[in-house]
Amino acid sequence: MYEEGQKPGDIITEAQVRRRIEILKPYTKWVRSFSCTDGNELIPKVAKEYGIKTLVGAWLGNDPEINEREIKGLIKLAKEGYVDIAAVGNEVMYRNDLTEEELLEFIYKVKQEIPSVPVGYVDAYYEFSHRPLITDACDVILCNCYPFWEGCPFENSLDYMKQMYKQVMQASQGKQVIITETGWPSQGESLKAAVPTKKHARDYFINTQLWSAVDDIPVLYFASFDESWKTGPEGTVGAYWGIWDKNEKLKF
Repeated sequence: MYEEGQKPGDIITEAQVRRRIEILKPYTKWVRSFSCTDGNELIPKVAKEYGIKTLVGAWLGNDPEINEREIKGLIKLAKEGYVDIAAVGNEVMYRNDLTEEELLEFIYKVKQEIPSVPVGYVDAYYEFSHRPLITDACDVILCNCYPFWEGCPFENSLDYMKQMYKQVMQASQGKQVIITETGWPSQGESLKAAVPTKKHARDYFINTQLWSAVDDIPVLYFASFDESWKTGPEGTVGAYWGIWDKNEKLKF
């Protein structure tokens, strides 16, 4: 949701949320949000106005005060009817921001407060094999699958993503598995054999959508819009994951 010149921590306005949801509406049935504070709580509210379903995340990190605000915000939105699936944290284990016990406490707290809403946790696909207690706590398994970040050549990327998905399915205990992020950057630095080009980004998107449709795999694609702030944590490719560019123009 962040526009040019914005970054996490900046306040998002209702006007920008509304404008971007209007851009997305003709193309999608779901949107995913990553936070329930600083204006991000407006995303599911506006999405519901436009008839779009919501996967709403509480952003958990190493600041206890922010974590409490995020969890309260997620519970409030869910009780008001704006949440179709609740995500308690995103890649928290991957970043080592919390212990497994701390994360589980948050998951069970949210489940207790909103028993009618499916609750999950988002992380890299392999975490659900390695952390059966977290898998057990989730109503739905929310996994991020990025062949690019594992240096996979584009030509093998769809098969590689299918292997990632299969690994999560085997760990899922029969629960629904949703790919909550996948994508390919349109420019920037290569990572081993993974090369970001406009053609690769376009064709990865098409391959993902066809696989999703044919095999009935639920996928949330990352990302909607390019975001320049992401060059910091991810290098030059960070700014180029969008289907739309930073000026809200479709790339393809």
